[in-house]
Amino acid sequence: MFTDPVKSEIDEHTGKLIVGVIATSLASLTSYFSVDPLESISASYYDKFWARDIFVGFLYAISAFLLAYNGRSKRQMVLSKIAAFSAIGVAMFPCKCGTHEEIIANVHGLSALTMFLILAIFCYTFFKRAKTKQSKQAKVRAYIYAVCGITIIISILILGYDNLSNHSISSKITRLTFYGENAGLIAFGIAWLTASRMLPLLTGKEERLSVF
Repeated sequence: MFTDPVKSEIDEHTGKLIVGVIATSLASLTSYFSVDPLESISASYYDKFWARDIFVGFLYAISAFLLAYNGRSKRQMVLSKIAAFSAIGVAMFPCKCGTHEEIIANVHGLSALTMFLILAIFCYTFFKRAKTKQSKQAKVRAYIYAVCGITIIISILILGYDNLSNHSISSKITRLTFYGENAGLIAFGIAWLTASRMLPLLTGKEERLSVF
């Protein structure tokens, strides 16, 4: 049924594929398994059902892969490590949600902000790399990276403005934080799925890699 593995271990590209799947599914899974509707993905930390386990477990998985990822420069290596510890910060220091208070003020928010900013930077890095290639698939990938990076930045700006303006937007859109976090995570996931070079429509035969 199974053939011998092509690779002896999980490499950078397989890691990107796994991270992409985790990031794109995190919001939908926590929302599906939560007892009550989530106003933010982070609020699933206080859920008494599977949502909390998924939230914390997925963030640790993302952190592990980011910790293992070195990129192609010292700058990328350092940024990936900062993003990895930021993901742990989001998981370990829950948000101020509902009647729950933060363990240490602002650690959750700063960790989330740092992580998303770095993920936007990686989108730009992937975009520049794709732009140097001439294939049609590479041009499509560059467009995807650009859209994903812009989506992350817009999500950060909207949620930041809402927080600084005494929740002027979320007072009208009750699940604004959830939608913003979801948009950022899906954009992050799509970018890393694309960068895995394992999706047939986005990668030419000469550069496509096998999952196993």
